[in-house]
Amino acid sequence: MPTILLSAPYMLPLLDRFRPVFEKYGIDLLLPEVDERLEEAELLKYAGQFDGAICGDDGYTARVLEACAPRLKVISKWGTGIDSIDSQAAARLGVKVCRTPNAFTLPVADSVLGYILAFARRQPWMDRAVKTGEWDKLPGRSLSECTLGVVGVGAIGKAVVRRARAFGMKILGTDIVDIDHVFLAETGLEMTTLESLLSNSDFISLNCDLNPTSYHLINERTLGLMKPAAILINTARGAVVDEPALVAALQKGTIAGAALDVFEAEPLPAESPLRQMDNVMLAPHNANSSPAAWERVHWNTIHNLLEGLGLQVNSEQ
Repeated sequence: MPTILLSAPYMLPLLDRFRPVFEKYGIDLLLPEVDERLEEAELLKYAGQFDGAICGDDGYTARVLEACAPRLKVISKWGTGIDSIDSQAAARLGVKVCRTPNAFTLPVADSVLGYILAFARRQPWMDRAVKTGEWDKLPGRSLSECTLGVVGVGAIGKAVVRRARAFGMKILGTDIVDIDHVFLAETGLEMTTLESLLSNSDFISLNCDLNPTSYHLINERTLGLMKPAAILINTARGAVVDEPALVAALQKGTIAGAALDVFEAEPLPAESPLRQMDNVMLAPHNANSSPAAWERVHWNTIHNLLEGLGLQVNSEQ
């Protein structure tokens, strides 16, 4: 009878809905206490006790995977990003890593456009002012007057480009891989270097994976290339941005503002200066918010787990 460690925060509150499936396949559950994710030390407490895992952004480091092998056969990630899993170590140890590609492409792209509109049209700030008795008409910008830079033109980046194009924005892109010429012709996206993109964009949207080439891609040097009126939007991964460097740039006025859904430490520490900044919009890693998308990911994550354990999966699951 296989045992799985189920630590995906979006699934745990709905566990009663999923229990019948696990019972049907004779699967025992280990259910740890989870806030945002399990770190290495927490996972090591369960080493050797489970055959499969359903996880969120848990820290499946090489040390954890080595401790869990050879019993651990599959890690089924809830969602798309697997940067918190040491995939090389997993492959070496024969642990299958599964995910749901493009799970949240549309809601994340919508979130990016929401941030762009909020900063361009200033609604959150005017709303706050009017409710406190002020009547200041803040200057805004039409998106057709603005240039958007998209860092990472994968599925989400492409969805952002399509939305921005509908608003008449000029769009620059940069990526470490070539982008299909048909998409470029369809959207008018102009591919360029990171440096050129940062220097010429009014809004910069980070939509790249977290990997060795993107870690702290936005740092003191690259922030210094941005326009003083530019806005940085990060719905990718927190570590793409050097957070202390961003705080310093915001405090100095090197850039005008930021919208951040992800952070280097999550939840965002209470003492973070970002919490006190009026030119920053913050969210709790929730750009993927879509109950319909979540539902699809719930069941696909279970399906991936069952297949990874070598169980015969019914077509309806």
